[in-house]
Amino acid sequence: MTGEPWLGDACSLVDAFRAGAISPTEALEGSLAAIETSSMNAVCFVDEERARDTAAKADVNRPFGGVPMGVKELDPVQGWPLTEASLVFKDRTSDHDGTMTARLRDAGAVLVAQTTASEFGGINCTYTRLHGATSNPYDPERTPGGSSGGSASSVAGGLLPIATGGDGGGSIRIPAGFTGLFGLKSTFGRIPKGPHTEIEPLTAVIGCLSRSVRDTARWYDVCNGADEYDPFSLPRVEGWEAGLGCQDLRGRRVAVSVDLGAAVVASAVRDKVEEAADLLIRDAGLERVDVPLALPRGGLEWALAGTASLLVGLGDLYPACESELTPEIMLAANVATNHYDVETAKNIEAFRRDVIVRMARIFEQVDFVVCATNPDVAFGAQGPMPTTIDGVDLIAEHGFETAVGNNGALTIPANTTGHPAVAVPIGTVDGLPVSMQVIGRRHAEQLLLDLARVVEFERPWPLVAPGAPF
Repeated sequence: MTGEPWLGDACSLVDAFRAGAISPTEALEGSLAAIETSSMNAVCFVDEERARDTAAKADVNRPFGGVPMGVKELDPVQGWPLTEASLVFKDRTSDHDGTMTARLRDAGAVLVAQTTASEFGGINCTYTRLHGATSNPYDPERTPGGSSGGSASSVAGGLLPIATGGDGGGSIRIPAGFTGLFGLKSTFGRIPKGPHTEIEPLTAVIGCLSRSVRDTARWYDVCNGADEYDPFSLPRVEGWEAGLGCQDLRGRRVAVSVDLGAAVVASAVRDKVEEAADLLIRDAGLERVDVPLALPRGGLEWALAGTASLLVGLGDLYPACESELTPEIMLAANVATNHYDVETAKNIEAFRRDVIVRMARIFEQVDFVVCATNPDVAFGAQGPMPTTIDGVDLIAEHGFETAVGNNGALTIPANTTGHPAVAVPIGTVDGLPVSMQVIGRRHAEQLLLDLARVVEFERPWPLVAPGAPF
């Protein structure tokens, strides 16, 4: 807990409300003041009037009663802009709350601000033609990652205690890793995506960017559970927060592969992850198992798989709207229009099957896989995504496809297979956060939360960037 309670985690803030140490209105005003003076460009819309009204009436006995909260630009909130972070939809407004948003309201959350995202959630850098670049609170010249970059910067930068995120290829874990936060990518279907659930992409989940394991556990207590509007949603599971620390981790098997056999990882990051993995295995009483891990490099196939839904989203506005798109999205739409054929579809399906089979064989032998979250520390705020690691030209050494897919090569596998995975802060390199990822069996999020709790307890991470708010 800090001297300014809104700079602690969300659960501690609720505790402070209940103890009478601070009111929801005071916490909201602290967040609004931080947002007003922030230079990170992490927030693109503020709903001051409704937030103040909600805070004044907040029931602090609810799970998130009175907590100021950010909502990612791609998540619908009734009456807020629904732009998909794109100039194409700059004037569109949402006429409904998403299921997750509605459940957060019912839990007492004060929805304050919309946080910036990458266009259509398409790249791992929060930079759009609509809002410009969002900066990382650890270094304003660096990106917080994407697509949930604005949420990550808002939480790590001291603007909001917690915020929504989405993860279709790493978009919770990558920003969490770049900004020193905790991020859980759940089993597919754990939190429903209604009320207008799209069939594709079947890789994407929603959740949060948080400062603590307990905050994320409480989030899942509030938001998980089947929804008639989402045919892919899973049955409700109770006791996420209450069950923290109750799992017996001793003797569970773990494989460590910093690069998953699919990415090129910077040596300094590799060293941090290997050290953290050794300490986690010791502290949790895990059994290390040597299992060969060599997942296929499929960044291009993963990207191509999402192009069809992009065209569906743009609808009849494409190709007339092409000039309003960022270069990366323009390229994706062009590829989908002119180069997506039967052979491409076969390659995508072959990649998907290959990843699923290889992961299944791995989890026949182990309970967890530990790797890096990101291949390197955060890159430039305006991109492009780097194609060099430790001064080595990845295009020259490994080919174009490997180079351009390297930034998501560690996170995409869990999206492809539906496995849960957590990003856990483990320190810094040159002042920038480094993160360890742990992938678990399907439906075993509680075990992952307990593993992360071991790290959090033994080696606590900063709840916000030094000097926050920014």
